[in-house]
Amino acid sequence: MRSRAALPRLTSFLFLLFLPLALSYSRPQWVLQRVPVVLPQQTTTQPAPHFLSPARLEVSSRCDPECHKRAPQPSYWDLQNLLAYETLHSNGQLTETAIGIYGYNPNPNTSPAYSSGSSGKSELSHVRRKRQIFGHDGRFSIAGQNFLLKFPFSVSVKLSTGCSGTLVGNRHVLTAAHCVHDGKNYVKGAQKLRVGFLKPKQREAHLSSSYFRTNFTNHVEGGPAPYIPPTNDKMKFQWIRAKRTHVPKGWIKGNANDIGMDYDYALLELKKSHKRSHMKLGVSPPAQRLPGRRVHFSGFDNDRPGQLVYRFCRAGEETSDLLYQHCDAQPGASGSGVYARMWDGRRRRWERKVIGVFSGHQWVERQGASQEFNVAVRITPLKYAQICYWIKGNFMDCREG
Repeated sequence: MRSRAALPRLTSFLFLLFLPLALSYSRPQWVLQRVPVVLPQQTTTQPAPHFLSPARLEVSSRCDPECHKRAPQPSYWDLQNLLAYETLHSNGQLTETAIGIYGYNPNPNTSPAYSSGSSGKSELSHVRRKRQIFGHDGRFSIAGQNFLLKFPFSVSVKLSTGCSGTLVGNRHVLTAAHCVHDGKNYVKGAQKLRVGFLKPKQREAHLSSSYFRTNFTNHVEGGPAPYIPPTNDKMKFQWIRAKRTHVPKGWIKGNANDIGMDYDYALLELKKSHKRSHMKLGVSPPAQRLPGRRVHFSGFDNDRPGQLVYRFCRAGEETSDLLYQHCDAQPGASGSGVYARMWDGRRRRWERKVIGVFSGHQWVERQGASQEFNVAVRITPLKYAQICYWIKGNFMDCREG
């Protein structure tokens, strides 16, 4: 029998469960836009990395949201340097590629899909009672291959360095830069980086409720996951080696501080194709345009080993490059793809798209007191153009995001 303490949570679940039905009448839509072109210009060989330091699953920055908002807008030449990138090859070779930017409009307010509607007023007044957990832990462990192997949970993967990632192509994984590079050099294990696909060891019995089997992933983004019986099945990973790893110079130059946090993303190219569906990229819309102002992501939190953990939460403050939120998370979840589900008017269907990369837990000093945030790196039009080119290899396939 459920305790009385569980009743408020059940009530909230029922409310949020039917909220998407009400929102569907207004149909928050993906706004497609022309994005700039980011093309490689010249590639040079760099000295071999050291691979000495272990990956840090938590990163920190002295720059809080107001600090980021006050930062001067990068010039065209700044952006060329920040979006230049290094490529680590599986044989240990390191190259650096200069890029050119074409069709770039430096005014973000001209973009209806990307401009931020934030007033600048802080919404981060919540108090943490446990590090990276806000009050009641709202995370849900996804159990059973009926769910683990079903989209969107099937796009979540684990990195051998301890982070998470998201499938964004037939052989491409989007993750956080700090999972492979500490800002100064590539981390231990980055040369032989592997990507793990979670699978149950043995096939479990089907759940008795066909309703949850067929409707779970449609409703989960509008409310907490329905109760799933615990399973004793041990989980295992099937691993695929990474062939190439792309890291923007904005992360390396920033050394994980100040503006460097804006570029905490990396793309992995696998040595062979996987057999799962992947999630599309999308330019990050302002938080106020997201259904229920909510974001979602799944990852492999360290405190729940061998489990895929899903969460959603309301987005808070945002800058041009970062999204601050109160999603409960623990180290290991960083690198997860933050996504939203909205209506695609062109294809006439609901579509989930990755709009950011979960960077992780960050702390700053504000007015003499320590404050903590969970932060995601937004996929801006320029970042979309860059990541899409890394995946497609053809800028003509990356003109709309």
